[in-house]
Amino acid sequence: MHGNRPVTRRFGAAPGKLRGLRVLSTILLGAGVVCATALAAPGANSSAGAARDAAHAQYVGAETCASCHEEVANAFATNPHAKMALLHGNAKGITCENCHGAGSAHVAAGGDPTKIFNPAKATAGEVDAKCLSCHAGAHPDFLRSPHAKANVSCIGCHDIHGSKQEALLKAPQPQLCFQCHNDQRAQFNMPFHHRVNEGLIQCSDCHDPHGTFGNNNLRSTADQNAICTKCHTDVRGPFVYEHAPVKAEGCMSCHTPHGSQNARLLNMPNIAVLCNQCHSRVAAGTVHGQGAGSDSSEPCTTCHTYIHGSNINAAFLR
Repeated sequence: MHGNRPVTRRFGAAPGKLRGLRVLSTILLGAGVVCATALAAPGANSSAGAARDAAHAQYVGAETCASCHEEVANAFATNPHAKMALLHGNAKGITCENCHGAGSAHVAAGGDPTKIFNPAKATAGEVDAKCLSCHAGAHPDFLRSPHAKANVSCIGCHDIHGSKQEALLKAPQPQLCFQCHNDQRAQFNMPFHHRVNEGLIQCSDCHDPHGTFGNNNLRSTADQNAICTKCHTDVRGPFVYEHAPVKAEGCMSCHTPHGSQNARLLNMPNIAVLCNQCHSRVAAGTVHGQGAGSDSSEPCTTCHTYIHGSNINAAFLR
């Protein structure tokens, strides 16, 4: 049809040229893969070698560690972890290497930091696993705690080498807790508050930072109100006539635990309004301030004095 005239291709290249381009692209792609593999190989081999060296490392003892880390070793003498050596008859590797791993590969490499476990450069999960290898019995619920779930590792709060605080904390309570819990810092500055800032009680008196089955890391007890009644003994009970919300919902159904603008840390400034959340005004008569000639501003506790529970009256009257 076209005779001897060449066919004009307005779009694309001729089939021969397309095959040439495909061949060239394949060659370039192959060369790129080879180069990338060659460049990545030393790093991969190095990482594998480091892991292999650590697996075959031997314990060298705390004295060898102290030859380079003298400042840390001197401070560690009064550290609670130093007692581990005494518990194990001063066995080699019980102190420094108990946490950092066997150090012979690290020493042989002239202090190569990749050949020993450094918690400061490890992930939160790796640090927690290392600490829990000894402390799992004391803190069995840590991995379910809000701290663990937020990647706040053990060394987020504890200074293992040099702390002089109780439990090797980085700072005393409540300053340590306030570094993250700013909302609670403000609550403890309210007119009515638990005297945490004054040093009378600590955050850990009510909360277990290492995790519990309760909300907000509240310490777990058979009776959850015991967290409060261990100090507020006058409302501990048991009572012949118990106030149902106290047993069912707990102290926080009426009280704000950290701080409040209301007296007695109540959730509301008006006691009648607080009570009427459960005791509807619909059922109230003139005795309860709903009828003529009565003072509706009178608080419920004027008559219902033993509101937490009573041994003499089902209506908690005096």
